[in-house]
Amino acid sequence: MSEPRRHERIADELRRAIADGRYPVGAALPSEAELAAAHDASRGTVRQAVAALLAEGLIGSRQGARRVVLSTTPSQSFTELRSFAQWARAGGRTAGGRVLASSWDVAHTDEAGLLQVRHKDPVLRVLRLRTLDSEPVLLERTVYAEWIGSAVEALPEDCESVTQRLYDDTGLVFAHGEHHLDAVAAGTADADHLRLRRGSPLLRVRRTTTTAEGRPVETSDDRYRPGSVVFTVRNSTQTNPLARTHA
Repeated sequence: MSEPRRHERIADELRRAIADGRYPVGAALPSEAELAAAHDASRGTVRQAVAALLAEGLIGSRQGARRVVLSTTPSQSFTELRSFAQWARAGGRTAGGRVLASSWDVAHTDEAGLLQVRHKDPVLRVLRLRTLDSEPVLLERTVYAEWIGSAVEALPEDCESVTQRLYDDTGLVFAHGEHHLDAVAAGTADADHLRLRRGSPLLRVRRTTTTAEGRPVETSDDRYRPGSVVFTVRNSTQTNPLARTHA
């Protein structure tokens, strides 16, 4: 097995150990030397595996101390712009997707501003259900700008990663994202597709993504089933990406 694959395998085994309760929240992981011996791997390889868990928010780091388990649920950091499928794979999960509805429409006033198009310009609306390990966790209501809409429409309805397929097919790179988080009550469609009671609390992420040149690609209303994902924002006195705004 090649070295990159080995660190991924070690990371997967540590994730399972955390999820199974062998390393509960608050517990310290074995040292890098102990993990290297246990997995018959170099300390550099173990360091890569540990770095993956750090990036997912499963463990925390403190200078001179062992890594401590912070959560049993992998998190998505806003310091990285990764697709749902990429995030799922990084956490050792299997992502799935299914288009429930797709149609051309006209841009509403707020969408036109976000996508930098004129009011009533053509847009593609897509309702997509996302799953983790075959369980429904996310309902995406995405509006695509006309210039990329045809490429999205041509994708298979069960496409695992729209982000990856658009890159493979068109070279498109999702470079920048703006996210707004709040909580909403599940409506009828949310409840039906996510298998919840109507009115259940959902984490909503409203996002708009652009190319490296700043050209808007999509704007979306993403609603997550409770307990399915944790978002993290790391800030400091030098760097503070977190802002509070009115709803």
